[in-house]
Amino acid sequence: MRTTLAYTSARILLFVVSVIVLYLVGARGLLLLALACVVSGVASFVLLSRQRDVMSGALIARLMNGKRRATGFRARLEEGARAEDDD
Repeated sequence: MRTTLAYTSARILLFVVSVIVLYLVGARGLLLLALACVVSGVASFVLLSRQRDVMSGALIARLMNGKRRATGFRARLEEGARAEDDD
């Protein structure tokens, strides 16, 4: 969760910086927001690639850990159901 928060915060910061810089350059209104989205997206693709890799690795590990727990839980449920059927 910490890596996701750090990555998201960095993306928001890049967007805000892009808005400020583009505003100072003279962009206004919808053009400002559209350009800021494009600029911050490209900048985050280049600058935050390492953080994105760390975040995706952490999310995959969390998902795999959850699947293992769910598989163990499912096995215990099936074992209990078999025990009831045997009785």
